[in-house]
Amino acid sequence: MRVELDFLSILDQWPLLLSGIAWTLGLTAVSAVFGVLIGITFAWVRAWGPTWFKWLPATYVEFIRNTPFIVQLFFVFFGLPMMGVKLSPEAASILAMVLNLGAYATEIIRAGIQATPRGQIEAGSSLALNRMQIYLHIILPPALRKVWPALVSQIIIVMLGSAVCGQISTPELSFVANLIQSRNFRAFETYIFATIVYLLLAIGLRALLNWLGARYFFGARRG
Repeated sequence: MRVELDFLSILDQWPLLLSGIAWTLGLTAVSAVFGVLIGITFAWVRAWGPTWFKWLPATYVEFIRNTPFIVQLFFVFFGLPMMGVKLSPEAASILAMVLNLGAYATEIIRAGIQATPRGQIEAGSSLALNRMQIYLHIILPPALRKVWPALVSQIIIVMLGSAVCGQISTPELSFVANLIQSRNFRAFETYIFATIVYLLLAIGLRALLNWLGARYFFGARRG
């Protein structure tokens, strides 16, 4: 049996493809920024915060890390309206991705904080820095440097996980791929193309984040 592949029928839909790629990258960018900020904040609370308040990030982290992302997404999109909070598919996708990344980022960053030598903290105290200044200027930069590869990998996992956001009609890449194959009935070619695009996005995003981390976040400029 001879199989003829037709990738031109996929490329003919380039405006849709570009839109899907843009949505995937946009969802990832927003979730990365706010998810890492949640991680930085809750990592501080879990490591240095008041004992009576540590239960909140601990509960949040355990809930997110022990439930599937698609369940979290459906809860945000279908469950919150039962409590009077109705979100668009795009807003629900962003919120679910931010919450998901925030939980994993919390534990990743906390591991870096706990690896900080005690002497550095004592040196900050001897300079009359308060706890927040010590955290932001002495503990956090080297902690991020230690865990940056793991954090980058988690951001990429979240980007790839955004494919399920098409289940609630968010127009990201997987949603667009499903739409295209429903029009031209070229499912094999469509999903091969989508797979290659996801692969290139993951490789490119990893390279970009590693470059940004080394050049700007850690104060080590290269090149």
